[in-house]
Formats: sequence, structure tokens, C-alpha cells
Amino acid sequence: MTVAEKILEKVDALPAERQQEVLHFAEFLAGRYAARGPRRSSRGLWADLGVEITERDIEEVRREMWANFPREDIV
Repeated sequence: MTVAEKILEKVDALPAERQQEVLHFAEFLAGRYAARGPRRSSRGLWADLGVEITERDIEEVRREMWANFPREDIV
């Protein structure tokens, strides 16, 4: 007996309301493991906004962020 046949046998033994629950769960699993398309790059998300983040911008933000870090607390 195949897995599908075993599942069908168990589902057939359930009342209609429980069969509906099994169907919903199967749909949930199918959606969860469905093949997903490729993700868009985050640059593509804001490409039409005219945002340009340079390496210099990133370095400046890092310096500001770490400027007051209490280095004497590091062991």
C-alpha cells in the first residue's frame, strides 16, 4: 500500500468536517514548500527612488555609530 493510499484510507474514515481540516492542512503544506521565484535584489527595490549609497556614506555612518563606544570596557 502506498503512502497516498494510506492517507486516503485514513481520510475516508474521518467525518466530513475533519476531512476539510486535512484538506486545509495539505494546502498549507503545499504552499509552504512550493517553489519560490528568485528574490529581487534590495537595490532593485529602491532603484526608481534615486537613492545612491556609496562606500564613503557607509564608512561615515560606521564612524558615527562607533564614535562613543566605551572601548575601555572591552576585555
